[in-house]
Amino acid sequence: MRLMLHGKIHRAKVTQVNVNYEGSITIDKKLMDAADIFQYEAVHVLNVNTGARIETYAIEGILGVGEIVLNGPAARMFARDDIVMILTYHRVPNSEALLNKPKIVYVDDNNNIK
Repeated sequence: MRLMLHGKIHRAKVTQVNVNYEGSITIDKKLMDAADIFQYEAVHVLNVNTGARIETYAIEGILGVGEIVLNGPAARMFARDDIVMILTYHRVPNSEALLNKPKIVYVDDNNNIK
């Protein structure tokens, strides 16, 4: 078995941070659907601005508004307007690893799908 990239939202902009929320990352539902990320699925969030990398879980945001909100403790590692990459992984048999095609979602400066 190999751990392979499954879905990725590439270079999205953080729209808000909320230290007082219990945790997670809120992601526009449209972006989650495009990257095949489920609500409550584990995600890795990479901060291009600072190099920080965290693991948390995704929760659905409002459809089509482009929100990317770091909540709870993660909010201390990110700032509004930071550029992030949001990744999910899955395990596939060795025989299928070379056929793996991750769903990569590219966004513009307003987190709209390109």
